Amino acid sequence: MNRRAFIAMVGGAAAWPLAGRAQHSGTLVIGWLAIPTAEGYRDQLAAFRDGLREQGFAEGRNVTVEYRWAEHQVQRLAQLAADLVGRGVAVISCGGGTATALAAKAATSTIPIVFAIGADPVRAGLVGSVSRPEGNITGVAGLTDALITKRLEVITELLPGIRVIGVLLNPRNPNSMVRSSDLSAAAQGFGRQIRFVYADAPTELNTALVAAVEQRIEALIVQNDPLFISQDDEIAQLAMRHRLPTIHESRDYAAAGGLMSYGPSITERYRLLGRYTGRVLKGNKPADLPIQQPTKFELVINLKTAKALGLEVPPSLLARADSVIE
Repeated sequence: MNRRAFIAMVGGAAAWPLAGRAQHSGTLVIGWLAIPTAEGYRDQLAAFRDGLREQGFAEGRNVTVEYRWAEHQVQRLAQLAADLVGRGVAVISCGGGTATALAAKAATSTIPIVFAIGADPVRAGLVGSVSRPEGNITGVAGLTDALITKRLEVITELLPGIRVIGVLLNPRNPNSMVRSSDLSAAAQGFGRQIRFVYADAPTELNTALVAAVEQRIEALIVQNDPLFISQDDEIAQLAMRHRLPTIHESRDYAAAGGLMSYGPSITERYRLLGRYTGRVLKGNKPADLPIQQPTKFELVINLKTAKALGLEVPPSLLARADSVIE
């Protein structure tokens, strides 16, 4: 699925509680902080706005959003977060990526922060407890790191004879070292080798997949990362070009031509982000809002891509798939 850019809107000032929140032309102001560009995040933004509407807020009517996109330059996050704090926004909504939430947390201990990430927020150092976050931060955690073993299981069921499995990681993601360790440990249980390839910008993706081929990697796990989510079309095309079977978290990846995906719904995560942002705008304190977690996980198989790669998907795997693209 091709996704196109959204245009940032203007905003204004302050922090919670409700009486002291910044307003611009009579509307509350949300600060949006995210790692990628607006291009590729159309579905996520639409879901975020749906969540806001569930709480009675509509962008352009009674709420304004100040958008800050790091354009895949993680080093810009601290400056962008500080800018939003300086503008005194009512709440900062972090659109994906642990680094984004950490930058917002470092920038303010008073303005409420709501995040949507795939990692364990306790392990990442964002909150002390899932049930009671404390402080000024809460959000939605996809806990995709916990699905590492499941993705290994799925890829080895499809390709039982493979010995070397690759993992595409973003070295600028704070979770990369944790994921490297977890994946290596999990792979030992399957009797497979794990090799890592890296990309920290869209221009590095082809180089990473070329490296995977050179290292004789037989299948590739694409780890959850804002860069990879926003570039799923490109990754799917490159994987086909290099004839690499791949598995990703997002069903959008399989819809874009990737082989498989397994994970929670990303659009659902952003809808929940919008809903929690709306609740904070209504006066709920982040400390009183437990971290939300997904309850449904989807296995999606692109049968057309499998056939193009010369792969026969086992009937047992097809039977477990939530969606098959033909």
